Amino acid sequence: MAKESMKAREVKRAKLCAKYAEKRKALKEAGDYAALDKLPKNSSPVRLHNRCSITGRPKGYMRVFGISRIQFREMASKGLIPGVRKASW
Repeated sequence: MAKESMKAREVKRAKLCAKYAEKRKALKEAGDYAALDKLPKNSSPVRLHNRCSITGRPKGYMRVFGISRIQFREMASKGLIPGVRKASW
């Protein structure tokens, strides 16, 4: 499990990214990099980190499902993910 503070930090970054997305896009198209540099650093989409939606684990993230590999394996073995059969793991 990830720390609650780490999860909260990611949520804050995602909100900032969404808030400044249009402004950032307009400044990039205009080529105004001085104004772009004055925006908050955490508003950059590069700073976002993918985390498991269940546990908050940052490593082993499967983008298609939005969960970590460990949660995927547990859910697949319980039959919660349709179309996935246990092979030999």
